[in-house]
Amino acid sequence: MGYAIATAATEAGHDVTLISGPVNLPPPPDIEYVTVNSSDAMYKAVHAALPDCDVLVMCAAVADYKPARVAKQKIKKNSRMLSLRLIPTRDILKSLPREREYLVVGFAAETKDVEKHAREKLRHKNCDMIVANDVSCPAIGMESDENAVTIFFRDGKSKAIARTSKKNIARMLVKIISETSKKVLTKKTRG
Repeated sequence: MGYAIATAATEAGHDVTLISGPVNLPPPPDIEYVTVNSSDAMYKAVHAALPDCDVLVMCAAVADYKPARVAKQKIKKNSRMLSLRLIPTRDILKSLPREREYLVVGFAAETKDVEKHAREKLRHKNCDMIVANDVSCPAIGMESDENAVTIFFRDGKSKAIARTSKKNIARMLVKIISETSKKVLTKKTRG
């Protein structure tokens, strides 16, 4: 979805920086492309990009946990049980400044109570918009060329985009984000 949004934003005439973890997709043409290999590297890259940002779209599915310790060499197989201790990753979306001059669009991939969890994330993570999708259906969302999403706004409104290609959803999202960013940033600079 992130690659589709980056492409749609470029096609709409926006300058785009795409910060991406490991994927099996070629980078879209005509963008600044930053690759990262860990949640910590993603955190640093996002924060480094903030000073030049008008709109920040956070749709990467960054893992919520990471290994507490990383082995320097291969762990050899033996007959003993192996336990893996996990610790939380840094919450990039929540780490953003509360006062800012750019629009923040978060994503919520949910498996149940999609609206409830998306609205909670909108508030708790100080987003201007949340794009939510139900990832419990294997025919849409991750690992599929199609998706269906609902956008939740700070003012309590929502807008559903029915199942279609990610390319179409991305174009609609870019248009909605662009319109919302003009409204939100105008309000912030006036007052």
